[in-house]
Amino acid sequence: MSPQLVFFVIAAYFSLLIFISWLTSRKSNSASFFTANKQSPWYLVAFGMIGASLSGVTFISVPGWVADTKFYYFQMVLGFLVGYFVIATVLMPLYYRLNLITIYTYLEKRFGFRAYKTGSAFFLLSRVIGSSFRLFLVAGVLQLGFFNAFHIPFWVTVAVTISLIWVYTFRAGIKTIVWTDTLQTFFMITAVIVTVFIIGNKLDLDFNGIISVIKKSDYSTVFDWEWQSENNFFKQFLAGAFMALVMTGLDQDMMQKNLTCRNIKDAKKNMFWFSITLVPVNLIFLSLGILLYYYAVQSGIHIPAKSDDLYSFLALNHLSIFAGVIFLLGITAAAFSSADSALTALTTSFSIDFLNLDIHKNNKKTNRTKRFVHIGFSVLLFLVILIFKALNDESVVSAVYTAAGYTYGPILGLFAFGLISKREVKDKAIPFIAVISPILVYFINMFSDTLLFGYKFGFELLIVNGALTYLGLWLFSKKTKLIS
Repeated sequence: MSPQLVFFVIAAYFSLLIFISWLTSRKSNSASFFTANKQSPWYLVAFGMIGASLSGVTFISVPGWVADTKFYYFQMVLGFLVGYFVIATVLMPLYYRLNLITIYTYLEKRFGFRAYKTGSAFFLLSRVIGSSFRLFLVAGVLQLGFFNAFHIPFWVTVAVTISLIWVYTFRAGIKTIVWTDTLQTFFMITAVIVTVFIIGNKLDLDFNGIISVIKKSDYSTVFDWEWQSENNFFKQFLAGAFMALVMTGLDQDMMQKNLTCRNIKDAKKNMFWFSITLVPVNLIFLSLGILLYYYAVQSGIHIPAKSDDLYSFLALNHLSIFAGVIFLLGITAAAFSSADSALTALTTSFSIDFLNLDIHKNNKKTNRTKRFVHIGFSVLLFLVILIFKALNDESVVSAVYTAAGYTYGPILGLFAFGLISKREVKDKAIPFIAVISPILVYFINMFSDTLLFGYKFGFELLIVNGALTYLGLWLFSKKTKLIS
């Protein structure tokens, strides 16, 4: 694809997003930025959450990942359903009953001031790392497809990418994102389905032929029953359940969208439909991975050394121009559907949890504070992406879930203890417990072969981290009757 065509596609796409931003930001106020005035249609939230949940990580990494892990990722996807069920039936009713804006306010009501700040701080750390990973992907594609042709350095690509997000979210925040995420999810899913059929056409395969190639592939193995394997079914299934629980239900970014629904009934419908739809969508992504590898082998194309580059390499260089355009729309939509809401969630959490901003005051001071925080996190994401580029040496999807295991574990432990136990914890001890638990998990993982007779941890490290946090909270607690 020519750089000029890439520029035209990206420019047209963002012009559409900015137009939507202009429409949704009319008559908006501070409450619009943080809560969308509690008027979001549940079906829009549900559809938009698909793109935000999958993001550029799924779009790029999951298809390329099948060569190393086959369809084992689908074991985690099945576990997601359990996590989403708990979110819909336990967490969301709690959030709506307490009328929360940031979900970590619950920790202050349950434990105290330090627990509240600790939970919010770990979210900020988790989301900055996760969003940086995701934006790193789309910046890399833009670098390959456009900026390299003009010898523009990677840091400029990153700066432009983040600036575009800031432009269409700075006024109406989550109110805009509910609508733009819907559009971006549509582009993302359409891109994958169209690519599947383009590859089928290139190989003279009809629909049944495509299904046959996928079923016969050695990569299509779904279940791994070897207990020492990192991809063992029970490890992956449990890890998926807990990953969904923490990366959606205990994540301000994802929950902020749910909390914009009119009431808890709509929010539950949103979560149930979102979870059901996510299963076949993930299956399509995995199937695309098989087809990409199959097409490369059948066409005698050298497969890139880095699996994350497979989809972009084939779409931009070996499939049709139309396939390249569709890919660009898909990867841009996938990455930005996650990153834009993350930037808004980071701004929300820091403004309310640490600056005590009153969102109902629509004055110059409130708007100025919101704007400075928004810009500040944009700069922070920029710096972290550059650091990640210098250090990255593995599949991004693996890196995201590994990081989540360490950073979301303390949040999982805090919420689990708060909901399950009625014991009162020493608030002063909570920050230390939350920091020590991930450190212990790191060393347990390092020496697991020796300590656990060859057992190797996968993404279930999140569960171990949460359990250690729970144990630490219990050790520094006492029995008491709490007023609910």
